[in-house]
Amino acid sequence: MISKTAQGKTAMSGYQKRVLASSAAGLGLESMDIMFLSFALTSIIADLNVNGAAAGLISSITNVGMLLGGVIFGVLADKYGRIKIFTYTILIFALATGAMYFASNIYLVYLFRFLAGIGAGGEYGIGMAIVAEAFPKEKLGKMTSIVAVAGQMGAILAAIIAAIIIPLFGWHALFLFGLLPVVMTFFIRNHLDESEEWKKSQADTENKPNVSLTELFKTPKLARQTISLMMMAIIQIAGYFGLMNWLPSIVQKNLGLSVSGSSLWMISTIVGMSLGMLLFGKILDTLGARLAYSVFLLASAASVFIFVYASNQWTMLIGGAIVGFFANGMFAGYGAIVSRLYPTSIRSTANNVIINTGRAVGGFSSVVIGFLLDQYNLLVVMGFLSILYIISFLIMLSVSGLKRENYLKIG
Repeated sequence: MISKTAQGKTAMSGYQKRVLASSAAGLGLESMDIMFLSFALTSIIADLNVNGAAAGLISSITNVGMLLGGVIFGVLADKYGRIKIFTYTILIFALATGAMYFASNIYLVYLFRFLAGIGAGGEYGIGMAIVAEAFPKEKLGKMTSIVAVAGQMGAILAAIIAAIIIPLFGWHALFLFGLLPVVMTFFIRNHLDESEEWKKSQADTENKPNVSLTELFKTPKLARQTISLMMMAIIQIAGYFGLMNWLPSIVQKNLGLSVSGSSLWMISTIVGMSLGMLLFGKILDTLGARLAYSVFLLASAASVFIFVYASNQWTMLIGGAIVGFFANGMFAGYGAIVSRLYPTSIRSTANNVIINTGRAVGGFSSVVIGFLLDQYNLLVVMGFLSILYIISFLIMLSVSGLKRENYLKIG
């Protein structure tokens, strides 16, 4: 539990610190492993002599693995315990990432990335459930924001490692750094125990909770809530992939910037994302989910048009920070709202299924945006993203659990 300091402020217990550190490190290292593929993709295409379509399948196969892993390990974590299953997911994505060192053809790449996706897809929801059960509900937005920011730090770490390793040792060697999370599993196993909340939910043997995917759709109201949150997650991930995958190349083409210039844009965008996540978590905890999402979704719908009128490097950098702040600052909230809206018995399952559905479907936005760029122009692309955010805003208004009076009293 959170204790009081001499000054009257709340302080985290040792257990809470270990939970937060483990979940943040898990998501950060997962993000690092996943981003390795982005930085190595050009080298993989050249070395294995594959075309763009074959290379594009790598991300799709990874996302399918995430969805499958999310369902399987979410259910297992709810049924048999968070900590043990959490370490299994970390081991799987770490070992599968390290195995890329031995990938001598595209089919082995597909296999190892699918396995890495299974582990990574399982890790997210379990980590969020562990955090949700270690902290008071009124502080959950702040804590999940910290975990989400760690994911952005993992992306930056991947960029730094890739810049050093690929030129010196090649893309195979880069993936060996994916084995780093293996060390973390020993720490987690030795220093974390199952939460009292989960233990309590399992103690009543006569009324043992049912753990299955169908529990997310058990009643019409619950089914509407689950589907609505899935659609919001799909739009969230679609915006992220669309912006991060295409805008660096758009920046280079439209403004004639170098690769280093577009990398600077990516850094400013990640900084904006991280600040947005922290503020979003604060608003979520104090003013409720509906207001937080309303502000960020509507601001996202408007701010994406900054890129249409950007005329130089500085406006692109500022635009990247602003759009990152709003459009991706919202991601931090999903772990908090899902953890509050679903009971302990299906919390890991709900987190994993909702977010990984977003990853699996929303990831195809890169294909849609590529088509729109070929057929139309940047204004149409940003209009498409803006419409998506407005749709997400309307969907969010339909989720009764996100109303301020309902959300703040949950738990």
